Amino acid sequence: MKPSNWTSLLAIALFLGSAFTITPVHQPVELSFVDHLKAGLIEQDVFVEKVPGSGLVYRILPEERDQYLDAPVYSSAITIHHDPFDAQKTGPYLKGKPLGLTLKKWLSASGTATCTCEGGWGNLKASFENLVPNSVYTLWQFFMPAPPTQPFTGTLDIPLGERDGSQSVFVADANGKANLDIRFERCLQLGENQLMGGLAIAYHSDNQTYASDPGHFGKTTHVQVFAMLPNVRDLEDRP
Repeated sequence: MKPSNWTSLLAIALFLGSAFTITPVHQPVELSFVDHLKAGLIEQDVFVEKVPGSGLVYRILPEERDQYLDAPVYSSAITIHHDPFDAQKTGPYLKGKPLGLTLKKWLSASGTATCTCEGGWGNLKASFENLVPNSVYTLWQFFMPAPPTQPFTGTLDIPLGERDGSQSVFVADANGKANLDIRFERCLQLGENQLMGGLAIAYHSDNQTYASDPGHFGKTTHVQVFAMLPNVRDLEDRP
């Protein structure tokens, strides 16, 4: 089945309803991070070689998840722009380097976060587990049109905190865990009627970061889990 923008948008909307606790604006916002497939979207930045030895890899659709859980995942040979809605953008692509883990292991990552805003300063406390051990990650706030454009034009990706990316970098420990406590100027911008917002963490398979730029999606930068931020009007309308 080919996912449509509207079907995927509904999946995101349902996820929004369960991923955070609705509270007044001055209260903490609780977030839960999930992978693309769990959110009903197409896996974006890791790929499976469906025909071994072919040198060609594919993004995995939600309905293909169970079929390929034990398959090794690869990077792509070139940068591939994100499009989590269009099944025509699943490949094939030229195979890049093996990432040293299976799809099941990749999808086992999870995380939670608490976001607060006080006096124009934001604070994010987050905990992640089952990440790639001893690996470099970055944390991003992203924005996309609501509903998504057709065709999809991508997201605006901003490093959390300082615009040079210095506050967004972290390293998973030997057990794949990471705990973050980041205070930054300018509180997180929540979603609006025309704009959805979220947070995402990206694994860097080259152990490099790229300041204010996420890097080469699919090739060396791999978004593992994300969480959608609530719509600011939903929060303001609550007593």
